[in-house]
Amino acid sequence: MSSFNNPHYLYLFAMTNGKKKIAYGSSPEDAYESLRLRLTEQEMANVVKGQFTRIAQRELQAHVHELG
Repeated sequence: MSSFNNPHYLYLFAMTNGKKKIAYGSSPEDAYESLRLRLTEQEMANVVKGQFTRIAQRELQAHVHELG
């Protein structure tokens, strides 16, 4: 099955320090799991799973200052 059949989005997950982590996935849960693959347990402890914003790729430049 082609990945074009399932759209993917960028998600900005809030962190306890006020910054945000960016992840890519077909749903917020999928994006959160992709964060688990690339971050350590210590880093994941700072990510707030339920607080996220879905953004389009063309909007990413406007959110760069929020990333941490």
